[in-house]
Amino acid sequence: MNEFPDTVVRRTASGPVAPSRGALRPLGLDEVRITGGSWGALQELGADAVIDHCLGWMDRIGWIRNFDRIAGTASGDHEGIEFVDSEVYKLLEAMAWELGRRPAAPLAERYAGLVDRVAAAQDSDGYLHTSFGHPGQRPRYSDLEWGHELYCHGHLLQAAVARLRTGYDDELPAVARRLAEHLWTEFGPEGRDAICGHPEIEVALAEFGRATADRRWIELARLFVERRGRRTLGTTLFQGSDYFLDDMPVREASVLRGHAVRAMYLAAGALDVADETGDDRLADAVEAQYRRTIERRSYLTGGVGSHHQNEEFGDDYELPADRAYAETCAAIGSLMVAWRLLLRTADEGYADQIERTLLNAVLVSPRHDGRAFYYANTLHQRTCTHPNADDELSERAEASMRAPWFEVSCCPTNVARTLASLAGYVATTDGAGVHLHQLVECELRAELDAGILAVRVETAYPRDGVVRITVLEAPDVEVGIGVRVPGWATGATLDAGGGAAPASPGLAVTRRIFAPGDELVLTLPLEPRLTAPHPRVDAVRGQLAVERGPLVLALEDVDLPVGVDVEHVELDADAPLVATDDGAQATLRIRVDSDLATAPDGPVPARLRPYADWANRGPSTMRVWIPTAR
Repeated sequence: MNEFPDTVVRRTASGPVAPSRGALRPLGLDEVRITGGSWGALQELGADAVIDHCLGWMDRIGWIRNFDRIAGTASGDHEGIEFVDSEVYKLLEAMAWELGRRPAAPLAERYAGLVDRVAAAQDSDGYLHTSFGHPGQRPRYSDLEWGHELYCHGHLLQAAVARLRTGYDDELPAVARRLAEHLWTEFGPEGRDAICGHPEIEVALAEFGRATADRRWIELARLFVERRGRRTLGTTLFQGSDYFLDDMPVREASVLRGHAVRAMYLAAGALDVADETGDDRLADAVEAQYRRTIERRSYLTGGVGSHHQNEEFGDDYELPADRAYAETCAAIGSLMVAWRLLLRTADEGYADQIERTLLNAVLVSPRHDGRAFYYANTLHQRTCTHPNADDELSERAEASMRAPWFEVSCCPTNVARTLASLAGYVATTDGAGVHLHQLVECELRAELDAGILAVRVETAYPRDGVVRITVLEAPDVEVGIGVRVPGWATGATLDAGGGAAPASPGLAVTRRIFAPGDELVLTLPLEPRLTAPHPRVDAVRGQLAVERGPLVLALEDVDLPVGVDVEHVELDADAPLVATDDGAQATLRIRVDSDLATAPDGPVPARLRPYADWANRGPSTMRVWIPTAR
């Protein structure tokens, strides 16, 4: 029996996140349609390549057959590590979002077939896992530190949320409800007082509670958040309580620490719990932790996690470019936190962070064809990369070039679900108007307090700085249209019909009675610029990076004279940077301490291209921070 009354203030929701309280309501996939541009190309890449690639690999190496073995329709041992179930669930989430965005019979058939195989493996009491609790396996919940059972359960719940939010309450949500009932019995107020070594169940339960309007799941998410920090998880010589975020209560920490993905997932879940329970103290604590983390523990790309050992954060300002781990999943976790904080506070700085992280730290992962990925993302490749075979499993996350699949393949499926749900991170409403946070070619249609407001956005951003917003439908009363001016965009202008006027960073809002055909034109300066590191980042002191708009640029040796690599050059910071179609041209000089037998005389012009594109043209060396010739 549901002991918690349904007091959630329900809102129409069709995207990944739907808080019942906050400054802004996100516009979902049924309200925002990406129509082209760079984001449209990304969604097509996900639909046409990434989803198919992930499904093919997991079928080939037996991760999906694990469910058949539990169901009794296949024999043999479990394939893969303990938490490969989660990759199947993340793929189901991606497929659900994609089917909601663009229904297609072939994908629908593959989705239904995969759901059937998962459902067949569910135990009668709702438990569902292919590594524990069955003959020849360890008992259920016997390894909460490393078994990842609750982590996997969380990803199944999030896959069910995607299905519910796209209009289908069918087999997978039914599986998820049975699983949630099991979790309530096992870990609820009358169950065991325990947590999972890898946070994920918290954010999943909160969103599942929102999607189903069942307060028990939000209460269980709250219990998991509040139980953390009591050092109940067993530790090892190398993984202490801080690795698990179990060293202190969530609300008492001052910064995110430990394993970067774990930290981001827990922060997102804690924010969800805070929003649904009105716990402003918890939300304020998490916001302060995230802000300090971004200010002192994140790379220029938005990536986080500077330690390869334990995939952890380093100390404040410990950000070596050549040893950056910057796991793709940690960057996606950062997007999750920043989006929740944007919805809660309406602070456009979080939209800036989403843009920086997505366009640099996340999109560096997939190869241009969507069939190979980076797991860890260095900012400085000293030795020439070597390709990985497209039909071989990579044993190490730190692949020299993008690899088709990994023994721990959390990143490809995370990329898949992120690309499929991109439209859910574009725009919001406060009831009085719409806010365009990401400068994306799209059409959006939102129901405001005064009626329907629909607009079309046309842009080639970030390659071009013009963003044109055309009103398609509007109420006959005053409403607002807001568009984000990025924090770096000094000199931006907005023409709302009376000529171009300066637009300061933040949300530029135009309020009036709009008519179909009215236009707003935002123009952003995209001249390349030099960026200096924080003076306390010892590892890159005396170096500069080049940015153009939201894109961090990188130097590869394939753009240097033959025989010259990125260790041989320094940047002439006094020479002008020249914009190119996808980056900038800079002037370099050969270092006096280079070991070149023969060196080019005089300046060396070189093209810098978006960091996210590096290693797509073959083996190379690369660096983002370049020593200066001053």
